[in-house]
Order: sequence, then structure tokens, then C-alpha cells
Amino acid sequence: MISAGQSGEGSKILAGLRVLDMTQNVAGPFCTQILADFGAEVIKVERPKGGDDTRHWMPPEIEKQSATFLALNRGKSSIGVDIDRPGGQDAIRALVASCDVVVHSMKPGSLEKRGLGYDALFEINPRLIFCELSAFGQTGPFRDLPGYDPLLQAFTGIMSVTGHEGDRTARVGVSLIDMGTGIWLALGIMETGVSWMTIVLAGFFATGKVPAKLGSATAMTAPYELFEAADGSLFISAGNDRLFQNVCRSLDIAELLEDDRFRTNSSRVINRAALHDAIERRTREEPVASLIERLRAAGAPCAELHDVSQVASHPQVTSAGILQPLPIDEATDHKVVCLPITLDGHRPTASKVPPRLGEDTDAILAAAGIDQETLKALRVQGAII
Repeated sequence: MISAGQSGEGSKILAGLRVLDMTQNVAGPFCTQILADFGAEVIKVERPKGGDDTRHWMPPEIEKQSATFLALNRGKSSIGVDIDRPGGQDAIRALVASCDVVVHSMKPGSLEKRGLGYDALFEINPRLIFCELSAFGQTGPFRDLPGYDPLLQAFTGIMSVTGHEGDRTARVGVSLIDMGTGIWLALGIMETGVSWMTIVLAGFFATGKVPAKLGSATAMTAPYELFEAADGSLFISAGNDRLFQNVCRSLDIAELLEDDRFRTNSSRVINRAALHDAIERRTREEPVASLIERLRAAGAPCAELHDVSQVASHPQVTSAGILQPLPIDEATDHKVVCLPITLDGHRPTASKVPPRLGEDTDAILAAAGIDQETLKALRVQGAII
């Protein structure tokens, strides 16, 4: 986790920034949630009928609300605006005048067709920061194609190196592309999928060989993978000869240090399978806790393989304060995962629960200068809710 400063001035560094959020699903909402956690005012624009798709991604759910939606939309307001209707387009233009940032995740050209593209909005607000998020970027033959996280894990090659040799190809369990893109978008950087493959591509350029799936292992060093114990699994990593010596001595398998197959990292990588078998014969003899104690006492990097429940209750996680309560009406014990960063000793937190669809439409559009009669007319037209 990242930490910056200890002066205690707080973490709402984006207070005063107004963001018009025209995204849905995962990547865009995760980006704007980051901005909201840092203090920005985020106005989420949703379709009047149904809203953000993730509102309907259930199960899992928390008291009839999508757990996915709740995880990605804290700290925001919601307005229901149909941007396919002229009245809805006018409402967006009225809001843009007072916003600092517009973020959208529609296909390239979609906003332009509605008169809401960058050039049109720049005429209203020349200081506007306009952020576009799309599956394949704004150029190239695939620019108009839609995309979801697993699709892009497949396209960028990430899936091809995930899993164990001989097993069916698997996706990375978390939404790596979507959430990574959200982070990069918050920093103004794009093309996340290929960037995740930096090290893998470097290996391909160096050898000309297509990387194989290595399960939990890493291509360039060994041992650096999961090992089975008597009652579970643990990860052992030895990125240099000294750490490998620590591993072997702490586990009473010092004879491996005299084996020519394992003398250097290069030879250990070449003979990875034999090395894995030799170490795992030993680790299977003891429970995880005992092995971890041995390895840590010797300064050998290691970690237990935790499931989600163990992560949520681990003292290291709870002491970090990254899991914090954010009660909602239907679930007072609701918790959220905060940002993995502290500023001036404070972690950015959300004080506003994820919004109901359109709950802020009238207040926000009225503040933008749309009078009550016009709001009523727009509602009758179906342009807003």
C-alpha cells in the first residue's frame, strides 16, 4: 500500500472537483469511485430505465441490491437522464458548464452522434477535461468493438499464461483489466491490457518462444510458486541464491544446495519441475503454520494461501483499516474496500452510500439552472426520472 506524508491534513485532495460520470459496468465506475474517495463530487448519469447494468448483476446481492454495484459506486450522486432524447441532451449540456471532468465509456463516436462529443462540450466549457474509456482505444481496426474484462484477457494474451500446464485455459479471477483500466484512467493513461503483459512480452522478445502457462510459478526464477503442505498450501519465493539457501536450510533439505541442477537461478529455472518435487516432498510432511514459522525465522519469503474469508479477518488487513463500514439502509453491517493508499496519514474513505437510480436528478439539474416547470416537462417526455 502507498503512503504519502504524515501531516494529518486529510485525504480529500480532490475536494471541489466536479465529475460528470457517464460510465457503467466496472472500469469507469471504479475510476470515478477513486475520484469520489479522494473528495471529488461525482454525478453518475444513468439510463432512466434500468440504470447501470451492474444494478442487475445478481446474485450476489445485499438486501436486493447488487453487491457489484455497491462495490463500485460509493460516494456518488445519481441522475436518470436519457441522452437519446433532445431534452436529456440539453440537461447534460447544462451540467457540463459547471463540471471539471467528463468521463464516458460509450463506443467511440457515440457521444458525437448525440451532439455531446468533446468539440461540442468544449464550446460550453473550455477548461473541461474529457476522458474516454473504450475496450480497444480510439484508433485501429478494433476501435468500434465492445469489450469486457475476460474478452480482453483473452485478446491481450493474459489468459494464455494463466493456469497450469495441461489444464484448460483460465481467466485471472479478479477483473484485472477493468479495475486496472479504472486506475490508469484516473491517472490519464490508457491501454492497460497490453501493459500488464510487459514482463511476459519482454521474455518473448528475448527468446522468440511463446510463454507457457506456469500455474502459480514465475518464468524467470525458481522456486517461486505454491507448494502443498500437510493441511493446505503456501507460497515460497526465492529470487536469489541466498534466499534459496535460506529455504533449503530452514526446511532441512540442505542437500539440494549440492545438486548441480539447483546451484544457480538459471539452472533452477531449467529444472523447475524436479526442484518443485524435491521441495514439495518436504513441505507435505508439515502443516502450513509450522513451515511458515521455519521459513520466516530464516528470512525466507513465504506466505500462506488464504481464502477470501481468511483475508477479510486477517489481523494485517484489519489493522491497515482498508476494510471499513459503510452501512446502507437494508444492511447496516455493509463494508467496503477502501483505496490502498494514505495521504498525510489518512486513508480516503466514502461517507456517501451508493445512490439509488435517479435519486439526485431534480436537485442536481435544478442547481444547473433548469427550472421546475422544465423538469416536469422533461419527466413527462421520459428524458429524465
